[in-house]
Amino acid sequence: MLLLKPSFSKIYTIIILLLISFNFNNVWANNFITRGYYVIDLSQKLEWMTCTVGMVWDKNNCTGKPIKIKFDQIENVINQANEQLEGSWRLPNRKELESIVCKKCKKVKINSNIFPQTPPESFWTNEKNPWQSQFMWTVNFFTGNTFGRFPGFIPNYVRLVRDR
Repeated sequence: MLLLKPSFSKIYTIIILLLISFNFNNVWANNFITRGYYVIDLSQKLEWMTCTVGMVWDKNNCTGKPIKIKFDQIENVINQANEQLEGSWRLPNRKELESIVCKKCKKVKINSNIFPQTPPESFWTNEKNPWQSQFMWTVNFFTGNTFGRFPGFIPNYVRLVRDR
């Protein structure tokens, strides 16, 4: 068994604490790793687009204006993302989108260090409300709540995801 001198183990402890406090390698407490235009979600084995659809990743921030999309337009958006960014991007399901809600966050219920410039409004999921099939589920990043009352003709924001 390796025994470390007390002063040597204190140095290791200080180094580990410094690495954690500086978010070494861009790993966040919630199992997210930022990679520019996408974020790896280790807990769900997903990759999220860093920016809301309509915005562009530019160095360390999302720029441009996010756009609201009617549900029947989402397939075109996904096809365009797959062509431009490669991969199999898709609309997240309800559980996936709820997993990035940050209840303790103040203004926008999402970690703005990981997902900058996210509008504090509703985002589409790919799920219909089983009790009222004309409505889709959305996740609201102003309240952090989920709602199953949006018909497809009302535009909402979109954040795409792909499996890892």
